[in-house]
Amino acid sequence: MNLSEERITHHLDSLAAHLDGRMHDSGRQDFCLVGIHTGGAWIAEALHQRLGKRPPIGFMDISFYRDDFTQRGLNPKVQPSELPFSVDDRHLVLVDDVLMSGRTIRAAMNALFDYGRPASITLVVMFDVGGRELPIRADICAETLALDPHQRVELRGPSPITAHITAIS
Repeated sequence: MNLSEERITHHLDSLAAHLDGRMHDSGRQDFCLVGIHTGGAWIAEALHQRLGKRPPIGFMDISFYRDDFTQRGLNPKVQPSELPFSVDDRHLVLVDDVLMSGRTIRAAMNALFDYGRPASITLVVMFDVGGRELPIRADICAETLALDPHQRVELRGPSPITAHITAIS
C-alpha cells in the first residue's frame, strides 16, 4: 500500500511547523538538525528546506552503533557521518523516518555522545509504528500507524519522499 505524496507533504509541513513552534516556545531557537541515514536524513533535509535553511544540519550513519551489528552484519551502504557543528551544549533535533523498537534511536544517541555532550535532544519522526523494546518515544511524530506484525513502513526518496507499507516474510 502506498501513502500518497500529498500525505507525505502534509506531514513534512506539519512536522516543520510543530518543530519550529516547540523550539521557539522552549527557548531553543539555536537548535541543529541531525538526520539518521537514510530516511531520517531525507526528512531532516526536507525540514531544513521548510525552515528556511535556518538551523544547521548534519547527518549520522549509526551502523556501527547498532546492538544487532553482529547479527545483521555491516550495512553495504554505510555513509560517513557529517556533523559540521559542535554538539557540546547544543540543542539537537534527532530526525528519523520510522520509530519502532527504539534501538535505532538508542544507537544514534550513543553516537551523538561520542561527539560531545548536547544540552538536549528532541526526537522527531515521520511514523511511529509501535513495537517498542526500549523506553523511547518521539517528541514530535507526524503519524502513528497501526500495522500488522508482518508489515513495515518503508520510505523511498530523497525527492520526492514516498512511503510504502510492505509485508515482510
